[in-house]
Amino acid sequence: MKTPPNLHTGDKIGIVATARKVSSADLMKAVSVFTEWGLDPILGQNIFNENHQFAGTDEERAQDFQQMLNDENIKAIVFARGGYGTIRVLEKINWNNFIKNPKWLVGFSDITVIHNYCQKLGVESLHAIMPISFETASNEAVLSLKSALFGKALEYQIEDHPFNKKGKIKAAICGGNLSILHNLSGTIADINTEGKILFIEDLDEYLYHIDRMMMNLKLSGKLSKLAGMIVGGMTQMNDNNVPFGKTAYEIIKEHTEEYDFPVCFGFPAGHFPDNRTLILGREIELAVADRVTIKF
Repeated sequence: MKTPPNLHTGDKIGIVATARKVSSADLMKAVSVFTEWGLDPILGQNIFNENHQFAGTDEERAQDFQQMLNDENIKAIVFARGGYGTIRVLEKINWNNFIKNPKWLVGFSDITVIHNYCQKLGVESLHAIMPISFETASNEAVLSLKSALFGKALEYQIEDHPFNKKGKIKAAICGGNLSILHNLSGTIADINTEGKILFIEDLDEYLYHIDRMMMNLKLSGKLSKLAGMIVGGMTQMNDNNVPFGKTAYEIIKEHTEEYDFPVCFGFPAGHFPDNRTLILGREIELAVADRVTIKF
């Protein structure tokens, strides 16, 4: 996997919206923080456009992203927010310049589309907070993004979880939002999980949907090929009038019990303030013992 160059003081970073619409107020905190870091945030030309729920038309959103990819002065691209819409622009993007001169692409949730495609292209990317969430993000989440962008080592230690499956493994990490991973199955942005550590998180899903998506991973052979799994937040889950009978974590535990790879539950990444940065595509060391240690 290619590692994009580290950022330095004075570098320009692009902010684009490939999914749901945003306002200038949504970006103020992030722009201020990036500026404090010594970076120069550049907004996409169409970033405040509106087309129903989207930040402009598919063509306008793709245009902003393409321009930032092609601009050699832009050293990283941060996606303003998720929602839905990134998959609609994926085929409109020419990735040739990015492959030759990779740069950090930063986001989570709907931006799992981009992360998956980066896996196909052989380029690392950052699963991390986006401008829409800077106001509520924990200090640890913000600092983890800064460390990753500026090339400082990332290492996390978290408390044990009763569902954890102990073990130690070194492998590349992939993944992101479980619903998006499910939706990308069989597409040009599907991922190969063989020999990798899969990270998953999700928001506002029905519990039976979590079960269905885990069954998809299982029946498609993606679970059996894993070297390990990291489970982040399963936030604001929903249930039917007739309860499903298990929590999201219990569902995931059930579907991973038959495999011998280590599993870490409760990692601080997902749709909540303490959303720590993960370098997707990077080989990491996952050690699940009395405490969990993750080294990038």
